[in-house]
Amino acid sequence: MKRMFLPLFLGLILSSFLKAQPEGFLDVKKLIPDIVLDLRYTGSHNFVGKPVDGYISKRCFLTSEAATALQKIQEKLKNFGLGLKVYDAYRPQRAVDHFVRWAKVLNDTIMKREFYPDVKKEDLFAKGYIADKSGHSRGSAVDVTIISLKPGEEGRELDMGCYFDYFGTISWPMDTTININQRANRMLLREIMMKYGFEPYPCEWWHFRLINEPYPDTYFDFPVQ
Repeated sequence: MKRMFLPLFLGLILSSFLKAQPEGFLDVKKLIPDIVLDLRYTGSHNFVGKPVDGYISKRCFLTSEAATALQKIQEKLKNFGLGLKVYDAYRPQRAVDHFVRWAKVLNDTIMKREFYPDVKKEDLFAKGYIADKSGHSRGSAVDVTIISLKPGEEGRELDMGCYFDYFGTISWPMDTTININQRANRMLLREIMMKYGFEPYPCEWWHFRLINEPYPDTYFDFPVQ
């Protein structure tokens, strides 16, 4: 009888360990209470059109290094009546796997008009919009924008020329088809993120990775809960 229960017992322990949040990660909202969260993958307003695997609750995690850097950025922006809004931060590997499965189902295009109107779904891999690994899973990448904190316009996003997770060249930070105010807003976001140690991504104005990330070779899969 003991032999029968031992593998089950060990399996439960292993399952619990794999789901546990590792040391070195912080809850961003607890560290930065006034930061705004718009965590798209916890709901249906995203390119998949439904909640994504691994996002069990509306919480936001980053490595302590990335979260602390984000805290400094938030404090700096507040001096100018501005703040940060986060769309995504740590992303479990199971969420990335969900994106890959979704991309292979070519007739599932319910969100095409909003998020990828000019890209064929069968081209998402070749064009780099979907991949089997993401820097988000290492815990030090974040998708953000800037919002106003001024009375009467609290929470209004600065106009960046296109919205988060739009698949197209207009999302490139240096795209020249947007107007001068939109370009200035992108540059503001880019400059302040770089000042505090983040590196911009050349194909998405919203995506930044901490240069000195503590887990450059580790892709985590603990759920957001």
